[in-house]
Amino acid sequence: MSFNHVRAIATFSKAVELGSIRQAALAQGVTPQAASQTIAQLEQHLGVRLLHRTTRSLALTEEGQHFLENTQPALAALDRALALAREGKDEIAGPLRIVGPKSSFAPILMPLLDEFCRKHPGIQPDVQLDDGLGNWVLDRADIGFRIGTSPDEGVIGRRLFPVQLILCAAPAYLATHGVPASLDELSAHRCSVFRHPASGKITPWYLTVNGEIEHRQMSPAISTNDTELEVQAVLSGQAIGQLASFSIAEHIRAARLVPVLLPHRSDPIGVHIYYGSRAAQPKRVRAFLDLAVSRLLNCSDYVLSSKELAAAAQRYKRSHQRR
Repeated sequence: MSFNHVRAIATFSKAVELGSIRQAALAQGVTPQAASQTIAQLEQHLGVRLLHRTTRSLALTEEGQHFLENTQPALAALDRALALAREGKDEIAGPLRIVGPKSSFAPILMPLLDEFCRKHPGIQPDVQLDDGLGNWVLDRADIGFRIGTSPDEGVIGRRLFPVQLILCAAPAYLATHGVPASLDELSAHRCSVFRHPASGKITPWYLTVNGEIEHRQMSPAISTNDTELEVQAVLSGQAIGQLASFSIAEHIRAARLVPVLLPHRSDPIGVHIYYGSRAAQPKRVRAFLDLAVSRLLNCSDYVLSSKELAAAAQRYKRSHQRR
């Protein structure tokens, strides 16, 4: 049944309820001529006359009476469905489908989910983490996170914070192998590299050289497609790595990792949140979006200032000199 047929049946039912096509037109926000034409088109489509109408009154024909009795339950069910949909739009409960990257993202996302679910116990998160680009429509996502920009047209994206790529190593590694003083010296060091799980390709290091981002393929002592394993390998003293700030900020602040070659760090990408038009979003989606932005926008937990990085490098240098 097309929308026009539903509208015609609703107009017919309202005219009977109010006893007037004019009153039905006013109730539906259309002209009396339009309402009368709509009912006439319905009668023509059905091939029967539904109403006896004069300038002052209208009455149901026998066919109209039967038609009204048969269609009223369906109209009532439709009204209930519309009311439930409107109520659901304003309720902070129900399913919330979130997509995002798999690599190292759970520690960022889980505190948001925990806070949101504690505040709104009726929320049912459905979280799919995948390092592939994905498809917004096929994934049926309410909210998406991505390291980089939004992958789909028609999707609104907002940058939350930069991803700093920092060269770093554990104090134990530096004590054994020394601190590299230049990029050229890296060829004599054990380096870790990341293999993208979706493409299988080795990701180059993104290095700032003379104010420009330079992609440099490193000879790997360790390669892995898991960012958490790479962080653990660098923490254990196995290699120098170029790691994302959101994975290592706490380790640098706690002196478990030492930043090196600071002039060559880079932040070519960022963590983004993306979503559809806010106008048609259910309240639960808008509420989670607002929480995510308020907690993650320029969040210092995941970004290290130049002053912090310099202090961390100096701290290791002083402790090494004392030995």
